[in-house]
Amino acid sequence: MTRMEKFEMLEGAKSMGAGAATIASAGAAVGIGNVFSSLIHSVARNPSLAKQLFGYAILGFALTEAIALFALMMAFLILFVF
Repeated sequence: MTRMEKFEMLEGAKSMGAGAATIASAGAAVGIGNVFSSLIHSVARNPSLAKQLFGYAILGFALTEAIALFALMMAFLILFVF
């Protein structure tokens, strides 16, 4: 195997690894959808708790979005550091 072939295989593996790392973004999108759909259902059942429930929803959104940001960070590390 020549040096160029090894380099091309390494670049291909890096691209596949970065693509696999970004799959977590789809999971985070589903999680964010669940958070806000639960907020809508909860406010529809009990409108007097809307402010408190909105605070909990924002906390859930932030924690779920952190997963997507970590996945994006890992994809960039795979692509540009290794």
